[in-house]
Amino acid sequence: MKTIKKTAEYTIYQKRNNRYAVKGANANWLNGEEKVAILLAENLIKLTQPTTPEVEAEAPVDTAEETAEETNEEASAEGELSADSNDEAEPTEESDSDKAS
Repeated sequence: MKTIKKTAEYTIYQKRNNRYAVKGANANWLNGEEKVAILLAENLIKLTQPTTPEVEAEAPVDTAEETAEETNEEASAEGELSADSNDEAEPTEESDSDKAS
């Protein structure tokens, strides 16, 4: 590992795979938010904001009740449509049978 910067508070090393390691003054390795804060302050890394998958996360969250309600609504809507089409279809069949008699 190469020493990139050495201060009284920490030492920054660069690994062979180009990642960074930060060792504190007490000879313990720093991880997490402490390490990120130091590397950001030294402009060695850039922190990107995570994408917000909130829209995608809301879509698959359906409860069983909502699904059952939607199914019932669809079934009743289909039933109404088929009842309407049957009402219209019956008079035409009667008129055809009246013509044949």
